[in-house]
Amino acid sequence: MFRFNHFNFNVFDMNKSLAFYSEALGLSPIRKVDNDDFTLVFLGDGSGTFSLELTYLKDRTEPYDLGEGEYHLAFTIEDMAAARKKHEEMGVVVFVNEAMGIYFIADPDGYWIEIIPEKKN
Repeated sequence: MFRFNHFNFNVFDMNKSLAFYSEALGLSPIRKVDNDDFTLVFLGDGSGTFSLELTYLKDRTEPYDLGEGEYHLAFTIEDMAAARKKHEEMGVVVFVNEAMGIYFIADPDGYWIEIIPEKKN
């Protein structure tokens, strides 16, 4: 059986990205691989085995072209109002869909992250 392991975003500034993911989503580094050409930092939310891999290519000289950006990562949150307020204060909200009760934030490289209310059963 296949299981999700991680998803990757290439980042232009690792320190800026680590600060964003910590502040905006509460993610923490769980593993780091550093070599001459690149650095990988895997971030986790403490709830499972899935992680977000941030890849920093040390010889990269310009930001990434994300094309049309027709992909995103999604997170659930219990308190949508508090999360949205925090993200608005950070200035990272890029799209709100009131009808669906969701919104999107963008990281320092322009990757979109969907914020979804946690379903109550």
